[in-house]
Amino acid sequence: MSGDLGLFFGQLLKKPHQVVALAPSTRALAQEMVCGLNPLKGPVIELGAGTGRITKAILQQGIAPEAVHSIELNPVFCAKLARDHPGLNVHDISAGDVGKLPIRQAQAVISGLPLLSMPADLQAEILFGSFRRLAPGGVFVQFTYGPRPPIREAIRDALGLDWSVSRKVWGNLPPARVYRFRKATGSSLN
Repeated sequence: MSGDLGLFFGQLLKKPHQVVALAPSTRALAQEMVCGLNPLKGPVIELGAGTGRITKAILQQGIAPEAVHSIELNPVFCAKLARDHPGLNVHDISAGDVGKLPIRQAQAVISGLPLLSMPADLQAEILFGSFRRLAPGGVFVQFTYGPRPPIREAIRDALGLDWSVSRKVWGNLPPARVYRFRKATGSSLN
């Protein structure tokens, strides 16, 4: 993965507004993010695919590349994703446009985005768009380094979200937790 690390840090230096993570996600975090994905339950949307560590974990869960829609704003990372994973749907767009994807009934949205550092309106656009693409019972998966849920309370309330949280993933730098958000039973998308 040293080539990916060099590519990651090169893009971090060249385009710091597009690459805001301190380091790529580790295999341990990627495995926790994709836990529960099922190749029989529909497509998967990935936000902020980066160099593809989480993409690879999604595919290792048995999800066909054609059923994975990876959104990445950095064109160098997009080219790498397409080259490394033939058949993968790579979308060189802002995650704020996730609601415009021609996908219905996704089983999950797997997000590697730094949601807490985003403006509230962009975070809302991403979350509302994601839940429009999810099947009933679908899950929005997001990691965070901090002790609080990575989605603003007002957005959680507006969408009627419940969540669960993993144990701390110590095999990541820095250690992280993974949140799984679902629409509460009986809630509807506003």
